[in-house]
Amino acid sequence: MHDPEITTQLEHLRVEHRDLDDAIAALVAHARPNQLQIARLKRRKLRLRDEIAALEDQLIPDIIA
Repeated sequence: MHDPEITTQLEHLRVEHRDLDDAIAALVAHARPNQLQIARLKRRKLRLRDEIAALEDQLIPDIIA
């Protein structure tokens, strides 16, 4: 059973995750990239990935094998 609220939240997190990819790539492309800012964005991206995984787990029913 899919919870529409979780599905909507998942989509927002996925969009933010992709946006962070673009932001990181743009920063890395600079001649003198700000390593601290890149590191912060990468940490945020990892937190988003964990949040996405947790929400996906809520959507997948437990199967006793």
